[in-house]
Amino acid sequence: MVRDSDVAVKIRDVTPRDGLQAGEPVSVDGRVDLAIALAAAGLTDIEAASFVSAAAVPAMAGADEVFARLPRTTTTWWALVPNERGAIDALSAGARHITVTVSASAAYSAKNVRRTPEQAIAVLTDIAVFTRQQPTVLDAVVSCAFGSPFADVRNREPVISVIAGIVDALPEARITLADTTGTATPRRIDDVLSALPNSARVDLGLHLHDTRGTALANALWAIDHGIARFDTSTGGLGGSPFAPGAGGNLATEDLVLMLDDLGIATGVDLDAILCIAHSLEGLVGYPVPSRTSTAGALPVFERS
Repeated sequence: MVRDSDVAVKIRDVTPRDGLQAGEPVSVDGRVDLAIALAAAGLTDIEAASFVSAAAVPAMAGADEVFARLPRTTTTWWALVPNERGAIDALSAGARHITVTVSASAAYSAKNVRRTPEQAIAVLTDIAVFTRQQPTVLDAVVSCAFGSPFADVRNREPVISVIAGIVDALPEARITLADTTGTATPRRIDDVLSALPNSARVDLGLHLHDTRGTALANALWAIDHGIARFDTSTGGLGGSPFAPGAGGNLATEDLVLMLDDLGIATGVDLDAILCIAHSLEGLVGYPVPSRTSTAGALPVFERS
């Protein structure tokens, strides 16, 4: 187990996007205030909005308004886009860090973006044409990377095939492997990582969900094996509206608490995140699922 490491872990908090996308819509004011509070808590990367059709995902309406009101400080604000139109809108709104989803599951891809994985890679390539017009970072998020609720990702082959397609089309893109419905285990993550081309390992991250209570174990295993970038959601909120049985994300506070105790730097203020997690209950109208938000910070237990 890594501890007292010189390696820092980078956290991208996706609460304003993934955390809120499947619920009742939260106002633009509420989403902006949430994003600013997360930044004040020390999170330097935040996925603030999704430039998707408001008819398809009502909770993400007003993405341009959200981005217009985000402070242009040292915080890196990310935007999810589903297609070229979304990329154009995001760039027009000032987004310079873009996430695009390409699914390893053909069935999930059809429900989520209404195209095949191969077509999704082609769309990703088209999006890159627009993003190259501005200094933009593109993150290809491979969903259903460790299993599919539609039982069509039965081994690593479709995952590796999609990643190979992304690398061939866009060698400059970074890659995030997404455990869309919480099916990842250390064994499955190891199986996928062991087959990745070296070019896909340059800036590799994990987007973990805690549907089966495995997210934190998966993160710690991944850190021990050289992964240092993770997507999380404060309060453990989130889940895809297009994936049956999708649970919330790995909670930001759960990961920060564990890493703080191990002496691994994140730059995130745990107490501030816990305050935000508690305030989220009033914003979304139900208790957040994270364990740390309920139990609180750890009591002192000094090292021997």
